[in-house]
Amino acid sequence: MSNSTEKKSSLFELTKGIIKENPTLVGLLGMCPTLAVTNQAINGIGMGLATTFVLVCSNTVISLLKKAIPSTVRLPSFIVIIAGFVTLIEFLMKGYLPDVYSSLGIFLPLITVNCIILGRAEAFASKNSVGASVLDGLGMGIGFTLALTVMASIREILGSGSFMGIKIPVLCDNSMLMFIMPCGGFFVLGCIIALVNKLANKKPPKEISCAGCPHAAICKGAGSKSDECQGGV
Repeated sequence: MSNSTEKKSSLFELTKGIIKENPTLVGLLGMCPTLAVTNQAINGIGMGLATTFVLVCSNTVISLLKKAIPSTVRLPSFIVIIAGFVTLIEFLMKGYLPDVYSSLGIFLPLITVNCIILGRAEAFASKNSVGASVLDGLGMGIGFTLALTVMASIREILGSGSFMGIKIPVLCDNSMLMFIMPCGGFFVLGCIIALVNKLANKKPPKEISCAGCPHAAICKGAGSKSDECQGGV
């Protein structure tokens, strides 16, 4: 029974960031890189994977050191740890993926101050075990990568008539440049957020009761629902 519960908990930590708690589409975090680098699919994938690497590594180290880091310097310590892994991924991408490194530009080092990473470090890694923190970072990173990849793919296909730099015969001559401009980024992001909200939202209850309402006693005493209770006040 305990093993089953642990497996369910691990699965939840890994999958929660994909749709239910997607950092970009639900939490609306990391908007700067989301809008700035998603004019090409390869850029979205590159930024997403780089952020995932930093998320997993920083979550791991912060979880390991959570008891050793004084509370007075907690946030500066987190930023130093995150900056170290950002520098490492910069060196790796500059050496092995120079084209992607050039395309991402200043937004690659700005991963250091990405609110997704600092938020997970503060809200989760500093309070949970190493295993759970790794799964949380991986899940949030996958969700961020998927959001950027989907958004960048739509913008590149419609705006440039290509995918991953490969021209699409019919669309390349009828591309809509609006989609690779900032306004196109906002439009596509809004459409994807609306779709995710539609998929993630639960259906409202069929019946609304007075259970838990602070005015329930007044209603019962009056023999009927009062104006205060109506409307959920």
